[in-house]
Amino acid sequence: MLCIGFEGTAHTIGAGVVDDDKILVNESKVFHPESGIHPREAANFHAKHIADVFRDALEKAKIGPKEIELVAFSQGPGLGPCLRTVATGARALSLSLKKPIIGVNHCIAHLEIGRHTTKCKDPVLLYVSGGNTQVISFSNKRYRVFGETLDIGIGNMLDKFGRLLNMPFPAGPEIERLARKGRLISLPYSIKGMDVSFSGILTAAKNLIEQEKKENLCYSLQETCFAMLTEVTERAMAHLDKNEILLGGGVASNKRFQEMVNNMATARGAKLFVPKQEYCVDNGAMIALTGLIMYKSGIRMKIEDTEIKQRFRTDDVEVRW
Repeated sequence: MLCIGFEGTAHTIGAGVVDDDKILVNESKVFHPESGIHPREAANFHAKHIADVFRDALEKAKIGPKEIELVAFSQGPGLGPCLRTVATGARALSLSLKKPIIGVNHCIAHLEIGRHTTKCKDPVLLYVSGGNTQVISFSNKRYRVFGETLDIGIGNMLDKFGRLLNMPFPAGPEIERLARKGRLISLPYSIKGMDVSFSGILTAAKNLIEQEKKENLCYSLQETCFAMLTEVTERAMAHLDKNEILLGGGVASNKRFQEMVNNMATARGAKLFVPKQEYCVDNGAMIALTGLIMYKSGIRMKIEDTEIKQRFRTDDVEVRW
């Protein structure tokens, strides 16, 4: 069954095509603002390029529009204007082709494509991106959030810090590069139960910019935040008695982050799974794959059910598959 999925929660407009369990195409264009993401500017970028990524996806998959059997789109969480733009495009395609439509939770899509491409079975997902930071795992018919950020996402925090040092967006790769030359200085380590907080460490790092080398700040920011995330993930694994860890989200591409989580996993006798870079970041293939999984499990939606959900919680979705 051929499904096309559209991703458009933030800076990426993507279209992926999946044929049952095979990913055929994963096309995307990324909005690169000079500073942070302005929702309306990003939405305008999506509106400009959604037809292009759709056309490119069909061309590379070597299929025609009429061969599409299901349309999926990112229903949330995300930036409102971006979500509305992509949802409108998906609805228009569904109606014009007279094909069913499925709205997908963006966070769950990261988990499902990670499971599919790495072949892990029942992992604890450490989901780290610009807008989201969560520790997620399956329990009692839902993907439950066992820990999360209380303020901003880890990726958002790194980008905010990067802007202070005039780094390009996204700042993560440059921070990772500079961190290799740094040493550890003291920054706030903020864990509250199973949750984490990044606003305090960002303020502390900002206040030290005039006093410390940027390499030291980058290294310390990474080490402290990644240690916090590794700690709460290990707690979730112990609580759930699970031995698989899956990384997801753009920050999961950071090699030092992978190393720290892998060290913890090895010490516990667990295994770390990391998807390819193109599946860690936001992408259309994960939406197509998850939409198809949902549809095959019996989930159906009418057009009136496809209203965007800007604060779509991971644990709002009943997992029937």
